[in-house]
Amino acid sequence: MTSTHAFWLAGRQATGEDTFDVGSPWDGRLVGRVSVPTDAQVEEAVAAAYAVRDEFAATPAHVRAAALDHVSKRLVERTEEIARLISAENGKPLKWARGEVGRAVSVFRFAAEEARRFNGGEAQRLDTDLGGQGRLALTRRFPKGVVLGIAPFNFPLNLCAHKIAPAIAAGAPIILKPAPATPLSGLIIGDLLAETELPAGSWSVLPVANDKMPALVQDERLPVISFTGSEKVGYAIMDSVPRKHCTLELGGNGAAVVLADWASDEDLDRAAQRIATFSNYQGGQSCISVQRVIADASVYDRLLPRVVAAVEAQVTGDPGDDATDVGPLVSEDAAKRVETWVQEAVDAGAALLTGGKRDGASYAPTVLADVPADVTISCEEVFGPVLTVQKVNGEAEAFAAVNDSKYGLQAGVFTHDLQTAFRAHRALEVGGVVVGDVPSYRADQMPYGGVKQSGVGREGVRFAMEDYTYERVLVLTGIEL
Repeated sequence: MTSTHAFWLAGRQATGEDTFDVGSPWDGRLVGRVSVPTDAQVEEAVAAAYAVRDEFAATPAHVRAAALDHVSKRLVERTEEIARLISAENGKPLKWARGEVGRAVSVFRFAAEEARRFNGGEAQRLDTDLGGQGRLALTRRFPKGVVLGIAPFNFPLNLCAHKIAPAIAAGAPIILKPAPATPLSGLIIGDLLAETELPAGSWSVLPVANDKMPALVQDERLPVISFTGSEKVGYAIMDSVPRKHCTLELGGNGAAVVLADWASDEDLDRAAQRIATFSNYQGGQSCISVQRVIADASVYDRLLPRVVAAVEAQVTGDPGDDATDVGPLVSEDAAKRVETWVQEAVDAGAALLTGGKRDGASYAPTVLADVPADVTISCEEVFGPVLTVQKVNGEAEAFAAVNDSKYGLQAGVFTHDLQTAFRAHRALEVGGVVVGDVPSYRADQMPYGGVKQSGVGREGVRFAMEDYTYERVLVLTGIEL
């Protein structure tokens, strides 16, 4: 018998009237059964978070920091167990699942550090004009209110961490909704938070169904929404609550640009290996995975066979095997969608250089060349193990190709030239430019987010804390400066 996983309601375990099953994308086996909160329990969680908001905002920094440190340390202790859980419910190969746990460890540690130094107050002399003589302004940040965090399936632990940890660090109560396909990793964070001394009501982890979300999104007691997921859903949320603060981390079709000066055999081998690895890690189910390779004509013919060979060398199969590089997608429907998009491109004239085959929820790592600009895979986020390769003439044409997209999350530029790096930083319409590597690099403390249809706002612990808070000025009068 599979036991039912309780959820976390205002800091305590609870069960509802219904359950749902979480299955493995790899072999369909039952991974866990999760209890679903009733409408009354959801209301209880929201009411508790709203009631505790002032108390939590005033909680001493050392209390919040200690709780975050505790979670970080406990994640380390339970790394293998949690990695295997991520792999089971998500289909992520163990090597990447362990890496995800390590990143979540860092997120909670960074949040503990920020909790200790955030909001120290900035003093500003106002006697720069006659009317401000004897006046001093002190600016501090205060939470905007309860945060509603909505997490996706592709990083079921770390992207939950990116919602919860900054909220706790900033003193903002949070209600987290994990993805329905992968709720177990988020519930693990609740296990660890329950071991701390945080105020009751300051956090909840509620695996509610997606069709219950509109009511939560509209609830005026939840003034901040942090959403990671699809462009369609993210902007629908923002459009429905124009007076709320929304941070949206949405899709991308990350480009890796290989310029003419990245030309030695060693350079091209490295670029090909990085491109192959990060077009396929997580099954391509990362917003910053490599989807487009844009190569200068002078290196294209030498780079392309290297990319194909490196992609074919990716080990596919059972995500529970330490040797596996590429596991299944999150569902068979997701793999069927990728299959349809690739076939559409091939039918329109694209050259299929490797891959292009589906087996259940698994899709073979795939490389396409000569892809028409108007097919779906050229315009949308594939979110699967597929990359396209395009030849361009020179830097200007390469940068224009990167920008010829409705998305703008991150881009990678392989160049040795510092001036080119700065021109890329200026010219590319993205939230982040990674020089000498693929767009898939993310450090969890750096500002992370996009422009255009890739979203608004930034994650990265301190930057999320700034999104969750606002500045309030205190003016002191009669001060001898």
